[in-house]
Amino acid sequence: MTLPVHHRPGRLLERPFPALSWGEPISAEFDDLFERMNRFLQAASTAPAVGVWSPLADLHETDDAYAIEAELPGIKREDIDVEVSERELCITGEYKECDREGVLRRSTRRTGRFEYRALLPADVKADEITATLADGVLTVTVPKAQAAKPHHIEITQA
Repeated sequence: MTLPVHHRPGRLLERPFPALSWGEPISAEFDDLFERMNRFLQAASTAPAVGVWSPLADLHETDDAYAIEAELPGIKREDIDVEVSERELCITGEYKECDREGVLRRSTRRTGRFEYRALLPADVKADEITATLADGVLTVTVPKAQAAKPHHIEITQA
């Protein structure tokens, strides 16, 4: 099924904007949007190789940090690598197939290389990132920078 195409003459930047002032705050927002889109497209172009899978993971935010919880059951700590470069967190490793006796009749468990990537905000303390592995769940904690935390300022009398 084809959909109708609506064409408006002139490019977006050629059309006049009625009484709209494009000040510095709006242009900074667009710069940030374009930067994020460029990183997204670069990440998409460097997609993992065939056979590489991504573990199930949650990324949540608290007042003090961002936390990534990735499910990696049965994987040893030495088979997992956590790296941070610029604003990207990357968890990679390999889930090795265990030795079995007899004939394997059915297998639905994933094996081989895995990779999980997450873009981080600029307001983090990259040198204070911690990672723990407990009960098959890898928890990576990324502390927020002080400027990112909302805080109350007490007003004193002059």
